[in-house]
Amino acid sequence: MKKSPEFSLIQQYFHALTANREDVIVGIGDDCAVLNNPQDFYTAISIDTLVQGIHFFADVDPYRLGIKALAVNLSDLAAMGAEPAWFTLALTLPEINDEWLKQFSAGLADIAQQHRIQLVGGDTTRGPLTITIQVHGHLAKDNILQRNAAQTTDLICVTGCLGDAAAGLQYKLGQLDTAPLTDTDIEYLLQRLEMPTPRNQIGQQLVSKAHAAIDVSDGLLADLNHILHASNKGAKLNLSSLPFSPVLQKLPLKLATQLALTGGDDYELCFTAPAENVAKLKQQFPKMIRVIGEITQDKGMYFQNAQGEWQAFSKIKAGYDHFA
Repeated sequence: MKKSPEFSLIQQYFHALTANREDVIVGIGDDCAVLNNPQDFYTAISIDTLVQGIHFFADVDPYRLGIKALAVNLSDLAAMGAEPAWFTLALTLPEINDEWLKQFSAGLADIAQQHRIQLVGGDTTRGPLTITIQVHGHLAKDNILQRNAAQTTDLICVTGCLGDAAAGLQYKLGQLDTAPLTDTDIEYLLQRLEMPTPRNQIGQQLVSKAHAAIDVSDGLLADLNHILHASNKGAKLNLSSLPFSPVLQKLPLKLATQLALTGGDDYELCFTAPAENVAKLKQQFPKMIRVIGEITQDKGMYFQNAQGEWQAFSKIKAGYDHFA
């Protein structure tokens, strides 16, 4: 019997995509994957869908898209402190484009091998270009990192730099004044937008040191607000401590601050932890962790204005709304 095009796609581009893990009993090629979860561990699961024209531009490099499609899911595992293990892929294609598939699968393979996560199943069908990935990770039963455990006097920290991806998006939309930027600067912003770096190594270290965490996908204010709401706490932020990359520092301070606070797509981690544990994390990850504020008992989110007075943010985004 002749193999179906769907089966051929899976075999050709995705069957040998990732290194084999010992905890995969049955992988691609059967009706279901069969997986062996380690004793004393839970399974952390997350799923994301990327749709052309909504989450990425039609002209995006397919290699970069392969990286981002998995990276945004790995970032969810990082926010829970879970170790990446397995993932599934559902790919909807308008047509079979061998060169596109070759590049997309190469990007997916590179980031999967970097994080030692194995593709264990999936599906392909015809339709508007859509990518859905579900990730699974291992999480020790006595250490679950959630949003609802922030404690008063915890320091609020973020990893990496904020606002770069949002600046890259503004450039793609023709809304960014590029006068202060070089071609190299613009390429850096596009890389941050199209190939985010999930912070799984840091996330796994947060499990025993942080109280609450979230990944910054919808913007710092929106995502930090999720922690505050779940923990029934408030926050005071020091805007002068926001971590800007050298490229973002070339933009006007007001714009850079706005991008860092509300832009989203950074896929950095925002977490709260006691001061002594933050000090330990800074030693483990030099230059990667910045303290930007403190958790308070009183609800609300405040920043210090130019006069040194604490002022409430007038409006906090609820997060990215796919149906807005």
